[in-house]
Amino acid sequence: MKKSSACLILSFLALVIISVPATSAYAKKSARHRSTVLLDSRHKFAPVDLSVVSEKPGQCVVAVVPETVAPFQKPSLPQQAQRNSPAEEQMQRRISSRSAILMDAQTGEVIYEQRPDLPGQPASTIKIITGLIAIQALNNPEMIAVSRHAASMPRSKVYLQPGNTYRANDLINAVLLSSANDASVALAEKIAGSEPLFATLMTQKAKSWGATNTVCKTATGLTAPGQQTTVRDLAVLFNRAMENNEFASRVKQNTVRTDFGQVLKNHNRALWQIAGAEGGKTGFTNAARQTYVGKFKRGDDELLLAIMGSVTMWKDIKNLVGYGFTVMASNDRAQTNKTAKVFTPVQAVPGSDQVLHASAGFLKTPVL
Repeated sequence: MKKSSACLILSFLALVIISVPATSAYAKKSARHRSTVLLDSRHKFAPVDLSVVSEKPGQCVVAVVPETVAPFQKPSLPQQAQRNSPAEEQMQRRISSRSAILMDAQTGEVIYEQRPDLPGQPASTIKIITGLIAIQALNNPEMIAVSRHAASMPRSKVYLQPGNTYRANDLINAVLLSSANDASVALAEKIAGSEPLFATLMTQKAKSWGATNTVCKTATGLTAPGQQTTVRDLAVLFNRAMENNEFASRVKQNTVRTDFGQVLKNHNRALWQIAGAEGGKTGFTNAARQTYVGKFKRGDDELLLAIMGSVTMWKDIKNLVGYGFTVMASNDRAQTNKTAKVFTPVQAVPGSDQVLHASAGFLKTPVL
């Protein structure tokens, strides 16, 4: 029995002696050929610091210095999810759009947002940049020659004939009302010499107008690699465009007759279907689905709306506009009540017709 135990012990010692050099050689090879992550025993995912203390031939000594591990904290929800009201959650269920935004056009305050900075293909909504640049760069009577490339654009189009010339005024209306791809490219080639150069100009203009996540690759919005925008950018761009009186007057027209005999009908049905519509631009491609940006006004309230990736666009627009003006009206009432309370007179200023109000430092006419 004793002889058997002794044999077992000797065998174990021999195995240990043989395995140590092999283990050292493997560690050395691993240190040379791959990035090794060592984990502190306190937790299998605890990060550690690796510092090489010494490295001699046949020997690699690594000091493992555990980092201080912060106490576990429950990840916070995205900012939008944290502040969603029941009404906002209901709105998300009522619309099909992948992303949407409602903004106060006068203050820039966001009234509702759903993935507002998610980039995607813009489709024809990007033509608001094409149209605005053309308005700024060209005179309305100016004649524009149409190239074969421009005439070859797919629908939507007004079927311009290559080699013919058309007034800038008609082509701009064709872009903004009928979303004409052939007119967009003809204007782009006139202004910049080529569509790619014009697309670069569009991107530069968009950024200068505050749309920092917009990249244009075409004058039309037809799907192109690398082209993108967001609903936030579309709202900012359209608000900027509507500051131009000529742009605003064009996009509000239901129909326009051109000098070359066509009647252009505005694709923006909101003009005759939704109260307060001031103007807008529609878009659709298979990649983008339905897109839209527009402005609405009711009373003193002005609302900007943009959606991308919709499959029920007009229903989404109607629901969002109704929600937006309801929120704005509620905010207006709350502000009126707050102002009346803040400026309630508390004492007369001696020797003056003015009244000192509860808001320190303000002298206001009493609220009656």
